[in-house]
Amino acid sequence: MNIFVQVDDFNVQTLYDELCVANQTGAVAMFVGRVRQFSPEPEASSFFLEHYPGMTERNIQQILTEAEQRWPLLDVTVVHRIGQLSVNDQIVFVGVAAAHRSEAFAACDFIMDYLKSRAAFWKKETTAQGSRWVDAKLEDETSLDRWR
Repeated sequence: MNIFVQVDDFNVQTLYDELCVANQTGAVAMFVGRVRQFSPEPEASSFFLEHYPGMTERNIQQILTEAEQRWPLLDVTVVHRIGQLSVNDQIVFVGVAAAHRSEAFAACDFIMDYLKSRAAFWKKETTAQGSRWVDAKLEDETSLDRWR
């Protein structure tokens, strides 16, 4: 398991190659999240992503441990960026290596659902009208119901 909380961008190909090292890897499922336009205003916005160092990594570790208890996974990598980000920047990478695609897909989906709702990150959006903290979304919480 690899967890990286970082300011710097990441290279998807490098992360994929690292997940393919195990000889038993039959499937790698990946998710790459990008910053999208949150605001209805037409101008591009940016946001600042804060985290609680130490606590954020522990949150992510707990999510990955639960995923490994549910599915037979070979490797997992999570990269989550922090700091100032702009529209279209990569923000999160979740990669799961498993012997079979069903476990890889399910675990990747599970990890993303829990990252969105349970990891200690806070987003502040900035537009021409000013800055505001982005609220949690009901649909993110609802997505967790299918894993309970």
